[in-house]
Amino acid sequence: MRGTVPTSVFLERRSYRRRRLMDALRLLPVLGVMLFMLPLFWPAGGDAAVATVPMSRAVTYVFGVWAVLIAAALLLWRALWLTGGPVTDGEAAQEDPL
Repeated sequence: MRGTVPTSVFLERRSYRRRRLMDALRLLPVLGVMLFMLPLFWPAGGDAAVATVPMSRAVTYVFGVWAVLIAAALLLWRALWLTGGPVTDGEAAQEDPL
């Protein structure tokens, strides 16, 4: 194997950034589900010794999470758009040495 040229394991910085942004966009719904399910663990009453969370605070939390998820999706989409859009299959085949 003396005559072979070693291939680079690293990807181009721009394509690496695009892939990580796409990964973040894919994980955003999972984060959203986890955040939306968090109020299920709040105390719901029934026991006088446990302080309950008022409904107004729970509704504010849900809409706050909703607004943050929309803003995060918008920012990630904009960052992806500024880097040149998503990686297509043809680009992935050209950039991936493996």
